[in-house]
Amino acid sequence: MIAATPYHFIQVETADDGVTVVTLNRPEKRNALSLDVMRELIAAFEAIGADRSSKVAILRGVGPVFSAGHDLREMLERSVEEYRTVFDTCVRLMETLQAIPQPVIAEIAGIATAAGCQLVATCDLAVASSDAKFATPGVKIGLFCTTPMVALTRAIGRKRAMEMLLTGEMIDAQTAADWGLVNRVVAPGELASATRALALRIASAARFVVGLGKAAFYAQIDLDQPKAYAYAKEVMSMNALADDAQEGMGAFVSKRAPAWRA
Repeated sequence: MIAATPYHFIQVETADDGVTVVTLNRPEKRNALSLDVMRELIAAFEAIGADRSSKVAILRGVGPVFSAGHDLREMLERSVEEYRTVFDTCVRLMETLQAIPQPVIAEIAGIATAAGCQLVATCDLAVASSDAKFATPGVKIGLFCTTPMVALTRAIGRKRAMEMLLTGEMIDAQTAADWGLVNRVVAPGELASATRALALRIASAARFVVGLGKAAFYAQIDLDQPKAYAYAKEVMSMNALADDAQEGMGAFVSKRAPAWRA
């Protein structure tokens, strides 16, 4: 289990089913990503990555806003070094979400804007309430959403990302699903159960294999096709030697349930 860490702005809980829930718990500040919040998230996800009892992570927020992005109170009248610290920390957070072996599922109720939208785009999977909305509105306040742009472009493509970035306008949950920002949209009352059901389907697989597959996905995604295949075939060859692969294939042939090592 994850060690009890005295977080101030987030909550972390790992259940016996292997699902860890990380909750942004700053609703009075619209779950804004202050430096302290981002540092707590980094620490939490690094701990999850090292926790063998955790198989899948869910990231959610308390209140009507998933996250409104950076805390603008920290963005006024600062030095360039201080701004770099903010954005360096943000980049580290996003990289951590994709670096840990556990898949991370965003559970979005309400609004996700700017770096909050970046969080959604960065997570491996996302489930949204039908009343959720998404935007990168920095252009409207003179601070273009340049770092959110990186994750957003990779999730939904150039033209759609540019439309969100240049207009700053909200898109609804169904549009987000159509564009590939989220995987599925469910009724508000079904959001938590639908997200957990997805997490449990993933958790039923071997932890080692899921972690290997997640790492391979991000390693090959930006390679050209010949290099991607060259990399993927080596990973799959080594994967085939693993105990869990031998167990899984043997179980399928024998028509029995596999017994994973972890």
